[in-house]
Amino acid sequence: MKYQGVLKKMITELQDEVQYYLDMEDDFLNMNQLLSKNIEIQFEGYQCLCCGEAKKIYRQGYCYDCFYKSASVGDWIMKPELSKAHLDIEDRDLAYEKKAQLQPHIVYLAVSSNLKVGVTRKTQVPTRWIDQGATAAIEVVEVPNRYLAGIAEVALKSFVSDKTSWQKMLKNEIVSVDLVEEREKLKVHLPEEVKPYFSETTKKITEIHYPVIHYPKKVKSLNIEKENSYSGRLVGVKGQYLLFEGGTVFNVRNNEGYKVSISIF
Repeated sequence: MKYQGVLKKMITELQDEVQYYLDMEDDFLNMNQLLSKNIEIQFEGYQCLCCGEAKKIYRQGYCYDCFYKSASVGDWIMKPELSKAHLDIEDRDLAYEKKAQLQPHIVYLAVSSNLKVGVTRKTQVPTRWIDQGATAAIEVVEVPNRYLAGIAEVALKSFVSDKTSWQKMLKNEIVSVDLVEEREKLKVHLPEEVKPYFSETTKKITEIHYPVIHYPKKVKSLNIEKENSYSGRLVGVKGQYLLFEGGTVFNVRNNEGYKVSISIF
């Protein structure tokens, strides 16, 4: 069967094993059901996720113009500490920024390859953890806006990395960490304005299991724009990656805005 559409990050659902869905034009593909099947991906062009025009994708599924104009990709997205909506200061669109920034945010610890610290909107738990390929995660604090989460992350990343090794994550080379203990050790390093939000009782660990037949020993990232097409046997899905037999991996999220056709054999 053949499906066509514009790539967007896979929709996920936390169950005993994460369920993955790829939104194509007229269908949702449950990627879990495609394990062990041969899949061909064909690159067919671009469609900006913002303006909808057939412009070359620059970053995050957006064309160059939209990336530097849209409020949804302001600098405060990647650097929450730059958030200013709580001060009533506009970056690109204050109404949008207030809606996005002035809501509960979680500062968390996760294990994906190493131990890492991160920030996400409360509504994106556990989606954010799944997208990063984390096998376990715990909340450190819940704060009322993105700025407080950002300054907490900046403080904590002096002691814990804020990066994931995607290669180790995909090879399932994961450190063993006591998340409750690490959370307790880090609380003293929180900024003073964040410390009141630390809860002594919040110690729930979320464990995440992925649909993977076997993990690769080596990984090679697929550049579908350069290769134009690729065919292989799907052996797993983790984070936002499709894992193929032989170690080729395809990052769906990094290819958002690419028009593709997908054939299943």
